[in-house]
Amino acid sequence: MIELVHTAAAAPEALAAAYRLLEEVFEGDLTADDWEHALGGLHAFVWESGDLVAHGSVVQRRLIHNGRALRCGYVEGVGVRADARRRGHGTAVMAALEQAIRAAYDLGALGTSDEGEPLYRSRGWQRWTGPLSALTPDGIRPTPEEQGAVYVLPGVIPLDITAELTCDWRTGDLW
Repeated sequence: MIELVHTAAAAPEALAAAYRLLEEVFEGDLTADDWEHALGGLHAFVWESGDLVAHGSVVQRRLIHNGRALRCGYVEGVGVRADARRRGHGTAVMAALEQAIRAAYDLGALGTSDEGEPLYRSRGWQRWTGPLSALTPDGIRPTPEEQGAVYVLPGVIPLDITAELTCDWRTGDLW
């Protein structure tokens, strides 16, 4: 069963289960900032027999593209428990999040690992090929280390994926 709920309405037990799941999925590489990035938007929880087997969230960010600030549904904290993989749970999470993105945002975006890329690509997400940067307290700073890992889900606003894309500032991983 999939449950779509805002952070503010999520049961504390559900959020705690999501945190534990992501710690397991990312093998101890989940930072406090990573978890913070996944909060404040909609969570997709997939439950089986009362256990959380998959999670993802979408939060609002601002991305700058061709001189325009766009309202972005940014996907965070996507993970599926190891023993529940290859059974459609990641697809179910992404379908729910993409529905929210299409209904409320100008575009979707996410940063992916090599392991996650096939899922996003299969769902129509496109790799951003243009330069990447971040709007930091010190001004716009290039983020070439993220090249190849940022994907977008275009909405109704035309995107030139070869142009520069700038994300808003946050602590931890910028993308």
